[in-house]
Amino acid sequence: MNYLSTRGGMPPTPFTGVLLEGLAPDGGLAMPETYPQIDAATLDRWRGLTYPDLAFEIVSLFVTDIPASTLRELVRDTYTAAVFGSDEITPVSELEPGLHLLHLSNGPTLAFKDIAMQLLGRLFEWALAQRGEHLNILGATSGDTGSAAEYAIRGRHGIRVFMLSPHDRMSAFQTAQMFSLQDENIFNLAVRGVFDDCQDVVKAVSNDLDFKSRWHIGTVNSINWARLLAQIVYYFKAYFAVTRSSAERVSFSVPSGNFGNVCAGHVARMMGLPVSRLVVATNENDVLDEFFRTGHYRVRGGAGVKQTSSPSMDISKASNFERFIFDLVERDPDRVRGLWRDIDHDGDMNLAATPYFARVADFGFRSSRSTHADRVTTIRRVHADFGVVVDTHTADGIKGALEQREAGIPMVCLETAQPAKFADTVREALGRDPERPARYRGLEALPQRFEVIDADADAVKRYIAAHSD
Repeated sequence: MNYLSTRGGMPPTPFTGVLLEGLAPDGGLAMPETYPQIDAATLDRWRGLTYPDLAFEIVSLFVTDIPASTLRELVRDTYTAAVFGSDEITPVSELEPGLHLLHLSNGPTLAFKDIAMQLLGRLFEWALAQRGEHLNILGATSGDTGSAAEYAIRGRHGIRVFMLSPHDRMSAFQTAQMFSLQDENIFNLAVRGVFDDCQDVVKAVSNDLDFKSRWHIGTVNSINWARLLAQIVYYFKAYFAVTRSSAERVSFSVPSGNFGNVCAGHVARMMGLPVSRLVVATNENDVLDEFFRTGHYRVRGGAGVKQTSSPSMDISKASNFERFIFDLVERDPDRVRGLWRDIDHDGDMNLAATPYFARVADFGFRSSRSTHADRVTTIRRVHADFGVVVDTHTADGIKGALEQREAGIPMVCLETAQPAKFADTVREALGRDPERPARYRGLEALPQRFEVIDADADAVKRYIAAHSD
């Protein structure tokens, strides 16, 4: 299996070549040359597998340049009950007949990002050891990616993490979870701006190929294919949990900001998983909802990004959206390059009047939009009806699920994080604080280590150079 760029400027490259690189040299995103096709017989064979064995089967289809025995060991060492709380890793619970919750927040940082990041840390360490190299990870986070990356990579040999986050725009829990880490290989940079500004800086630094090569820059954001690859697994696992035969279909509702999580569902569907609908659930920053309703994709810009009670989705430039558009335009890199030139120049692209937009429904996508009032109402309703407390992002997903359910087809809502990470809104909805795991009690009182910096790629480059000796 080799990988190409969505913009056509990268020669076929094996998995380990894209693992350590992040963006392709032409500014595009790595995509597999083809999607492996899974038939009903394979689904039947996979149905009874444990999570680690299922993960190996899926990941090994896309990773052909790591010895199978090594890959199996890395996967099994990642997905353990000691790290994720149970052998199921991503258990599924039934809220009511036909409506399910996929629990993805049982990892070290209480967010779904742990599922992929824990594997990514091991893959990085193995690949670097083989090459005798080191790596400077540069990432951007709206809240959960940063802590998941830092907890996965803290103390690992040959890797430093430089994580950009929007200053004063994460929850107090998210902020403390990242900034309280004192490991010498972890550097937190609080950027004056919004998440999109952080993401733009990461892309600008990554597009400086000389700097990227000299300072060994890699990424852990969902622009890294390995992140998305690891997330494909739990779509299959959830499918097996809520169906009895491979003739059945299932739908998923996915809280969406940067489009990485739901893009993994898209890939699973392209592989042959019987998916009816993929609901892209947004908050007030509804650039994705607008596209799936109208065909018009309009970047809002920093001043237009609203600060909401589901802050990990406060994004208006969805990086992984390019991967879906690549498939939508029949993998035509010239077309992708042209569309992203429009976005870079005008801040938007409009496919409404094109044959491409008419095909969006063929990929199963639907969308929804949620407000703060909707989140409070949904949290209250889910607790009253099902006795379950959910976080704000998961509430956005459940709202979308309730709007887009189809009779006779199970709907699976993807949990994003544990409610303790967003206690203020849960308290507003339920009149009490959500339960907090014992290891995180008093988190906000711990000393914090970070530096405030402008949204300036050159300033970030200087910081990396100064702290990479």
